Amino acid sequence: MRVVIAGAGAVGRSVAQELIDNGHTVLLIDKSPSSIRSDIVPQAQWLLADACELSSLAEAQLESADVVISSTGDDKANLVISLLAKTEFAVPRTVGRVNHPSNEWLFSESWGVDVSVSTPRLMAALVEEAVAVGDLVRLFTFRQSNANLVELTMPENSPFVGKRVSEVPWPEDVVLVAILRDNSIQTPDSDRSLEAGDELLFVTPEDAEDRLGEMLSPKN
Repeated sequence: MRVVIAGAGAVGRSVAQELIDNGHTVLLIDKSPSSIRSDIVPQAQWLLADACELSSLAEAQLESADVVISSTGDDKANLVISLLAKTEFAVPRTVGRVNHPSNEWLFSESWGVDVSVSTPRLMAALVEEAVAVGDLVRLFTFRQSNANLVELTMPENSPFVGKRVSEVPWPEDVVLVAILRDNSIQTPDSDRSLEAGDELLFVTPEDAEDRLGEMLSPKN
């Protein structure tokens, strides 16, 4: 897979290295000469250019990219890059970095963004996930399907502790995707039992989140 990353700061370089380690081809673009650090990610391709300029994206051969990631520290630039990638080069998948939570509503299909990643929101969710037991924590939003990835740590007083997965009356359209237990990942097989302290990962529509949380972790 060919991935083009606009913004070669710490975030862009880290993402690039992860993708390269997973066998993908990566091009990093940045307009600042000081950000062109080929010594840090030597396996990546590098381009000194302004990714908000159509000519720069053409030079980067965006039409051959499978994914474009706009990871600069400027939300306006990330929106422009995503829109150009989608409308001018028909890139199949765009990912936009949200720097300021107040701008999150802009990162949608109307601006060419398929997936938005809000760093402040993700960090807050990870903090909540680390300390919350019995509370449903939203980790990620899939904009195209109007679904969320959520986590709940099973409390000891849950009525479904000791029950098998198949015995739980899950709300409609809620999918249990993984059980994290004892530093390992358990598949949610129908005969798998649920235990206190299990971290349950779900894909669920937003309108089912409250029902799911109330069912697994009643407050009374």
